[in-house]
Amino acid sequence: MTPIPSDRIDRAKRGDRAAIEGILRDVHPLVHNVCRRTLSNEADAEDAAQNALVNIVRNLDRFDGRSSFTTWVYRIASNAAIDEGRRRQRRRMRVVDDQHDVVDESHTASLDRVDDADQLAPLLRQLPEDYRVAVVLRDVMDLEYDEIAEILGIP
Repeated sequence: MTPIPSDRIDRAKRGDRAAIEGILRDVHPLVHNVCRRTLSNEADAEDAAQNALVNIVRNLDRFDGRSSFTTWVYRIASNAAIDEGRRRQRRRMRVVDDQHDVVDESHTASLDRVDDADQLAPLLRQLPEDYRVAVVLRDVMDLEYDEIAEILGIP
């Protein structure tokens, strides 16, 4: 992703609609890619990406420049993907009787797969979400370890 000019970030923080729209247009592919690779399901990835974009706009005033804007966006996208994954897990659980027996429908995940050619997706799905995000950031997004640590808030 091409770095976002700091003057555009400043204008967006002040509420400049064109600057906000430009930032969203620029970061959308990155945000969607992080969410898609983390969740391995297009519908969930779209939901997570939309939530991430909303959070970027809502929290622009909190971006203080201690990290790069791209790192900040990665962190928001990663968090949105993790949150969506947790929501998805809760949706897959349903109560089947009055004794609150719970059925895990996670084995239907193969139906969620959009791109069978993506050989990494089935393997990523087997990882816990926190590990999956780290793997996606390193091996798919090709980030350096220090960037990943900053995104994930790991010292």
